[in-house]
Amino acid sequence: MTKLTFLTKISQKWAEGKFVCVGLDQADFKFNKLIVDQTFDLVCAYKPNSAFYEAAGLIGRKSLEQIIKYIQKNYPQIPVILDAKRADIGNTNEGYAKEAFDNLGADAITVHPYLGKEAIQPFLERKGKGVLVLVRTSNPGAQEFQDLLVCGKPLYQVVAEHVMTWNTNGNVGVVVGATYPEELKIVRGIIGDDVPILIPGVGAQGGNVEKTVLAGVNNRGQGIIVSSSRAIIFAPNPRKTTLKLHQEIVDSLKR
Repeated sequence: MTKLTFLTKISQKWAEGKFVCVGLDQADFKFNKLIVDQTFDLVCAYKPNSAFYEAAGLIGRKSLEQIIKYIQKNYPQIPVILDAKRADIGNTNEGYAKEAFDNLGADAITVHPYLGKEAIQPFLERKGKGVLVLVRTSNPGAQEFQDLLVCGKPLYQVVAEHVMTWNTNGNVGVVVGATYPEELKIVRGIIGDDVPILIPGVGAQGGNVEKTVLAGVNNRGQGIIVSSSRAIIFAPNPRKTTLKLHQEIVDSLKR
């Protein structure tokens, strides 16, 4: 049986009208399983952040592997994005790619662009896997480097332009924070309609859902992966909170 690529999986979810990505930021398999079982019919992806699992040592690593395999077995149409933000020289990235894709079985991974295409090549060569490159991050201090002018334009725009030249296998996406909707709209204009945007920052970080959707969506009314972590997984009713975000996105698309 041929495995579906990340882009195929995420595109199918968009076609179903699903755009919410739940961040599984808790190194506890039973906790994560409960979240997944409550929300699987509402989401386009799940996104475990590796930092929370690494901080828990061997138990955390086991929990990360367990939840990815659980999703693959029970909900194989839903892609898993490993939010690892990897960045290093090429031979080190070979190890990171093997861990993320071969050992853990993630469908996609987040990476830093600072070392350039040559260093990121081990990820880019995995044709069926998604490589989501940080372009404009959601944190308050993002402008310290990302807004620096390079050849007359902010660095994040230059990064977006360069990243598109890396997309020879059609497996590259970008990461832009919901806390910067104006920049998000600019990035969408740079990358065109066929590139997915992972958008963290709604929920606990305060990104506005309607502004995010209208700024990030492509001309087909798709292309966005709207991620919320703490606001969903620690909510009294995670399903209700996920459904609320889902409906907010759907309503925004109708405007």
